[in-house]
Amino acid sequence: MRVRLTALLILCIAIGIPIGLTFALTTTVLLSFVFFYPLFMAGIWMAGGLYFWLVWEKRWPWAPGKIAPVLPGNPLITIVIPCYNEASHGGEAILAALGQRYGHIEVIAVNDGSTDSTAQMFDELAALHPTLRIIHLARNQGKAMALRMGAMAARGEYIVCIDGDAMLEPDAVAYLVAPMLGRPRVGAVTGNPRIRTRSTLVGRIQVGEFSSIIGLIKRTQRVYGQIFSVSGVVTAFRRRALDDVGYWSLDMITEDIDITWKLQRNQWLVFFEPRALCWILMPETLRGLWKQRLRWAQGGAEVLLKNISLLWSWRHRRLWPLMIEFMLSTIWAFAMAMTIVLWVVGQFVDMDPALRVSRVWPPSFTGMVLAVTCLLQFGISVFIERRYEPNISRSLFWIVWYPFVYWLINLCTTLVSFPKVMLRIRRRRARWTSPDRGIKELS
Repeated sequence: MRVRLTALLILCIAIGIPIGLTFALTTTVLLSFVFFYPLFMAGIWMAGGLYFWLVWEKRWPWAPGKIAPVLPGNPLITIVIPCYNEASHGGEAILAALGQRYGHIEVIAVNDGSTDSTAQMFDELAALHPTLRIIHLARNQGKAMALRMGAMAARGEYIVCIDGDAMLEPDAVAYLVAPMLGRPRVGAVTGNPRIRTRSTLVGRIQVGEFSSIIGLIKRTQRVYGQIFSVSGVVTAFRRRALDDVGYWSLDMITEDIDITWKLQRNQWLVFFEPRALCWILMPETLRGLWKQRLRWAQGGAEVLLKNISLLWSWRHRRLWPLMIEFMLSTIWAFAMAMTIVLWVVGQFVDMDPALRVSRVWPPSFTGMVLAVTCLLQFGISVFIERRYEPNISRSLFWIVWYPFVYWLINLCTTLVSFPKVMLRIRRRRARWTSPDRGIKELS
């Protein structure tokens, strides 16, 4: 009962603040928040990304295929690959994992009750590669359970978890594990996913998104000490840290966000390693993108509800910026929705001038500032990311569509998922289905 009341309170805050701004302070404040909050966050991300680059990243040696970190003690590293219906892509993911230049590895592929030919393909590969082990689950238990089974069967102290469509670069595993050696409080290191599905506009926009938005956010969050979420597609974990937090939760729809917060709640550090490259498949249709982003939004809301008590704990004060950032972004979504509603109503009803919204697009000066900031952000990200993907500048042509496509989708997914999570506490097993993998265009 107490959890439901807390959820209702959070939902009322998210909806009530935009309404309060509208009726108590007129629409001027509402519009200012709607237009200037993204501008403020873009400034934070650019500053954080540049700081990360200048203080740390710029000094790191980087020569793909020639320079790789030396791991003292030559520790055994286990690569866990949970798969469900990955007959089309699982084989290349396993071969890329087996092809790491760091030789002291083992690979565990977990077949989570697949209904296609994944099991047969795994067994054929295991017969050819002695360092590959296969775990077959009788029925679909969900990605979190597949990760648990793989981690518990692992022999190594360091466990690298990747998705069934992820192709690791030959030195990715070494880069992921290196930050944990000599730093006993580092519990996880998340890698740098790169998009290889670029046959549609949706796919090409995501190339720019992962570098100019997600890459800068990860760097900024690392600067102030806490990361909202590791990348579920490529992350290394310390076994002792997983033992300490009880592994992945089985009832969370986004296990990657949840495990990140569990680790940081228990004072484990989470690092970001941009040199740990991993090529992934992403949705290339609006339907596939909607389903993916709705799941991400719902997972973020679930983690917020689960960890809202941290706001009152001084011990977890380092998580406050993450919590505040997420809550402000949620409030922004409802404020934007309120702006659109007031604009539509104003077309048909004679409203008080203080409450009337004359336009839902930025004024000319504000729009120009937002556009310049957007291009500046993309330019900084290209400057930073070009060492990992030399042709990344080509994405600038497509990234101009980002505000229209992704802001609209993120707005809608927040409006749909947040009330759903806040008003109905879900505690059943989270299972997965085959996602939209797009159309492969890059080898």
